[in-house]
Amino acid sequence: MDTLATKKRILILGGGFAGAYTALSLEKRLAGAPDVEVMLVAKENFVLFTPMLHEVAGGDVEVTDIVQPLRKMLRHTRVAIAEIESIDLGKKQVCIVHSGLPHAYDVPYDQLVLALGAVTNFYRIPGLEEHALTMKTLGDAILVRNHIIDALGLADNQSDETERKTTLTVVVAGGGFAGVETAGAVNDLLREAMKFYPHLKEDMLRVVVVDPGEVILPELSESLSRYAEKQLGRRGVEIRLKTKVTGYDGKEVALGDGTKIATRMLIWTAGTTPPPLLSSLPCAIQRGRILANDCLQVPDWPGVWALGDCAFVPDPLNPGKFYPPTAQHATRQAAVLAGNIVAVMRGQAPQPFKFKLIGLLATIGRRTGVAEIFGVRFSGIIAWWLWRAIYLGKLPGLQKKVRVALDWTLDLIFSKDLVQLPTLRSPTMSEAEHSSTGTAKD
Repeated sequence: MDTLATKKRILILGGGFAGAYTALSLEKRLAGAPDVEVMLVAKENFVLFTPMLHEVAGGDVEVTDIVQPLRKMLRHTRVAIAEIESIDLGKKQVCIVHSGLPHAYDVPYDQLVLALGAVTNFYRIPGLEEHALTMKTLGDAILVRNHIIDALGLADNQSDETERKTTLTVVVAGGGFAGVETAGAVNDLLREAMKFYPHLKEDMLRVVVVDPGEVILPELSESLSRYAEKQLGRRGVEIRLKTKVTGYDGKEVALGDGTKIATRMLIWTAGTTPPPLLSSLPCAIQRGRILANDCLQVPDWPGVWALGDCAFVPDPLNPGKFYPPTAQHATRQAAVLAGNIVAVMRGQAPQPFKFKLIGLLATIGRRTGVAEIFGVRFSGIIAWWLWRAIYLGKLPGLQKKVRVALDWTLDLIFSKDLVQLPTLRSPTMSEAEHSSTGTAKD
């Protein structure tokens, strides 16, 4: 039985930027109102700072330094780490189940916030689901890092030159921010670690970015995109444009232009889609995403709101278009949505979400970046420094800011840490206990 049934409940589904920052903004606006409960349901007990995910894969920051525990961040929000089984908009309730508990249960709500983010989409390309790595979660970044370090050790002990080069080949599918930053980080880790492997040379390495577009980083100006391509090329990264991955069997990546690349590692960053759970909802859906209005409300369903990667929010500055699914937009949508929920609960009118993109930044390798802020373009070490300064400021939690700043400072002095992060249990055994005289006890 729900002991808080007498309170008005604002239920937030999703613990990413959109969901967590909506809860944080509601805490500030409600200021501990005794008649309102904010509840957040998430799969993980932390907010992942995704712009720094490639830094974990590349060994630039420690694993837990880019995550903020939800219970530390949200002191006045009821946090439930659970899976969502179903959403019933008609009955105004959500069915959730906690790992380890035998039964699911229904959570009623007065206001519902859909902030479920997106999941990786392989677009039914043969072999990807079985063999490709992804870069969407903290676990993905750890797995990529482990695979890179494992590849170095394996190649160092291989005698066949062809097999060695195959082992040291990495293909990154996708030339957007995630793909380019991942390629840069992986390339840096491989090249900087080379000196610890006596049988390896830099000419054995191969990092390839594959994208069907005309340029990488298409969100930036063409001049910055071309600059990024040139700098990556100088660092030994190949860029294959106007083609896409058409298959992967764990040994060879097949490309749309007919070529094949022998590799044991394909990192897929080329597509996401909203979670399938949303497709069952009786509201307007377009390409899997919920169609919200300019106030972030779901039309025809009073008290239901949507934002972030799982929602299409119209952009009034570009009629007919929608805001892109970025963290920059999600955090600002969260603040507006929180204000609108409070306004509606008080009988006031909600306000439309209006936001003009401040800028875009990307790191493309060792102390090199590209940036476009308020229309001003930056490149090289200045853009790299801006990337670090801006994202360090955006990182939630003072403790995490200090830890990442320390990681970056040490990275300027020392070489990258080549420790793999095992996720399996240690070996065990079970046998009869022996006495001091060497005989087994009864």
